[in-house]
Amino acid sequence: MQYNTQQKKMPLPEYGRSIQNMVDHALTLEDKAERQRCANTIINIMGNMFPHLRDVPDFKHKLWDHLAIMSDFNLDIDYPYVIIRKDNLVTKPDYVPYPQTKMRYRHYGHTLEILIKKAIEFPEGDEKRNLVALIANHMKKDFMAWNKDTVDEKKISDDLYELSKGQLQITEDLHRLMEARLSANRRPRQNNNQRRNYK
Repeated sequence: MQYNTQQKKMPLPEYGRSIQNMVDHALTLEDKAERQRCANTIINIMGNMFPHLRDVPDFKHKLWDHLAIMSDFNLDIDYPYVIIRKDNLVTKPDYVPYPQTKMRYRHYGHTLEILIKKAIEFPEGDEKRNLVALIANHMKKDFMAWNKDTVDEKKISDDLYELSKGQLQITEDLHRLMEARLSANRRPRQNNNQRRNYK
């Protein structure tokens, strides 16, 4: 008894050993017309194995590419399509450059630095104060993700001052706004069922 592990490795095992044996048989045929008929029959059988893909564009083209791959590009027939080249089978992906963004404090992330730059450009007023309060509260959350013990308010204030190059700072007024925002977020929402008056 011969096990599959003892047989020749199949380039496309999804088609099974029977199809691979048909391709190997086609390679032994000396008459080109007979080889062509054999190849057409193999393609039809391969297509019947995946009927749900018949409507996929270039499905037939892919089958002929697969036939060429299974024959190790040695099957001398007239292919109806330009088949894939052997040297294009294994291609390296394009180089993806690693982002070289320099961050002063990585735990705050690059997006926060962009927000700080935008806040600097805002004209003075309530909108800017609200944005700076949101940024500072977000810095607290990021800081807590790395240091779960305590949040040093002075550290957050110093980091904001440093990242904004001295153009943004947490004042007493802004600190009260931050606290008001945090307490509003902590307030539990009232369940609609609790407000119903049962008689």
